[in-house]
Amino acid sequence: MKYQEYYEVITKQLEQEFKEEGDQIRQAAEYCAASVMAGRVIHVFGCGHSQMFAMEVFYRAGGLVPVNALLIPHLSLFPKAKLSTMQERVEGFSKGYLELENTDPRDTMIIVSISGRNAGVVDMALAAKEIGMKVVALVSGAFAEATTSRHSSGKNLRDVADTVIDIKCVAGDAALSIEGMDASFCGTSTVLGMSVMESIIAQTVENCMAEGYCPPVYVSSNLDKGDAINAEYIKNYSKLVSCL
Repeated sequence: MKYQEYYEVITKQLEQEFKEEGDQIRQAAEYCAASVMAGRVIHVFGCGHSQMFAMEVFYRAGGLVPVNALLIPHLSLFPKAKLSTMQERVEGFSKGYLELENTDPRDTMIIVSISGRNAGVVDMALAAKEIGMKVVALVSGAFAEATTSRHSSGKNLRDVADTVIDIKCVAGDAALSIEGMDASFCGTSTVLGMSVMESIIAQTVENCMAEGYCPPVYVSSNLDKGDAINAEYIKNYSKLVSCL
């Protein structure tokens, strides 16, 4: 049955993900821990559906406080999904937006783009590196190899980043097929990418604690103590995290 097949596919891809990409995940966490311990932030950027990865690690119970989710409205699926597709192919926009943020060479930039081909993500990586940040990219190698760049440099996101974590989905992402239907269906990149994002956060916390630095972590606002704890964090980080 297809639901069971999906489970088998995603389990296999997850196993491959953490078996083959451990070194890259640890490197990403080293960058992030250095930013957190320096009193700076981890910026997370994606276009369209890939904004979910920024949302996953921003302003949530158990999440690091110094995460700045670059949730750019022009790249959102709302109010018109097609507009996000159009905007992510425009050069110059991401750099201009990053100039409006509080940035520093000690920051880390995480960019998620399963294809890595569009101008928006390549521009963001180039702009972050120009500032002096370390750039971490989550890109599917299989997807990137099956496509060409839409950036004038001819580069894919993975060609620009300091560390690339290969998301082990297939080219096109959709992993299942069925007799009588031409299109493949059910993507796996979200499960893989979310797992990688949380694993980076987990290792970042461990790295900080190993250095004797206890990083700020949000407490659920639905716990009685949550509001007071989080209010203090928001006061301390509101100038660094623009969404707050």
